[in-house]
Amino acid sequence: MHSAPHPLGLPRVNFWDTHLQLIIGYAAIVVTVLVWAGFALSTRAAAASQLTIGDVAIIRSGIPALVFLPFLPKRIGMLRRLPLRNWAMIGIGAGAPFFWLAASGGVQTSATHVSALIAGTVPVSVAVLSWLMYRERPKPSVVVALALILLGVAALIAASGSLAAGSVAGMAMLLGASLFWATYTLGVRGSGLDPVGCALVLALPSALVLPPLLATGVLPSNLAHVSLHDALPFILAQGVGAGLVATLTYAIAIARLGAAKAATIGSLAPALAAVMAVPLLGEALSIGTALAVMLICAGVMLANRTRAVRAPAP
Repeated sequence: MHSAPHPLGLPRVNFWDTHLQLIIGYAAIVVTVLVWAGFALSTRAAAASQLTIGDVAIIRSGIPALVFLPFLPKRIGMLRRLPLRNWAMIGIGAGAPFFWLAASGGVQTSATHVSALIAGTVPVSVAVLSWLMYRERPKPSVVVALALILLGVAALIAASGSLAAGSVAGMAMLLGASLFWATYTLGVRGSGLDPVGCALVLALPSALVLPPLLATGVLPSNLAHVSLHDALPFILAQGVGAGLVATLTYAIAIARLGAAKAATIGSLAPALAAVMAVPLLGEALSIGTALAVMLICAGVMLANRTRAVRAPAP
C-alpha cells in the first residue's frame, strides 16, 4: 500500500525508516568504539602473550587482506591512479610501522596510555602535519580543543608517577604512532578511496612484506608454536575487529549519523579502554589518570565538532 502524497508536493519522509537508519548508525558507532578500545587492550596484552609484535602485526594485516582480496579486481583502476605518496602515507601510517610503534610503546606503558596517547592526540598530530605539509592553520576554536588535549596529555604523564626511562620511551613511541596515524589520515583525505579500497591499501603492503621477514627470522616469530586458543583474542581484536569490522562500521556510522556526531561519539574510546583495562588487564586507574583521560576525550570531542574532515581512529 502506497503512502499518500505530501499535501505540498514534497517527498514524504518515512518515520520508521528514518529512525531505523539512526538505530543502525548508533549501533555501528557503539561497535566501532568497542573495537577501538579492544585495539588498545589487545595491543597492551600482546606484551604478556607468547606472540611477538610481528605475529600480531601479520594477524592484523593478513586477515583483512585475505577478506578484501576478492574486491581487488574492481578497484585495480582506482589503486593504479592513487599517487605513490598516498600509498606510502596510508600503508606506512596505519600499517606495520604504525603497529610496531604502538605495540612497542604499549609494552612499556598501559592500555590507557595506548588509547589516550594515540587516538586522543591524533587531532593534534593532524594539525601539526597539516601545517608542516600544507601550511593549513587551525581555526581558533580548534586551537582551544588542541590545547585541552595537550593539557590532558600533560596531566596523564604527571599522573603516571615516577617516570622510568622505559615508560618515557614508551610514551614517546605512542606519540610517534599518533603522528603515523595522522599521516594515514592525511593520506586518506582526498584520495578518492572507498572504505574497501582504503583497507586494501592499508593491509596489502604489510601482508606482503611481513611473511618473508617472519619466515627468515629478520623479525622474531612464535606463531608456529602458539595454539589457536592463545591466538584467538588477537585474531578477533586485531584481525577481525580493527582490520575488518571497524573499517565498515565507522563508514556506516558516518553515513547514518554524519561525520561530526560519529567522530564525537568515537572519541569516547580512550575512556572506555581505561575502564575496561581495570578488570581485563588488572591495570590501576587513579583519579589523576581518569581526569587526564577525561580532558583528552573532551578535547577530542571539541575538535571533532569544529572540524569537517574525519578519519577513523586506530
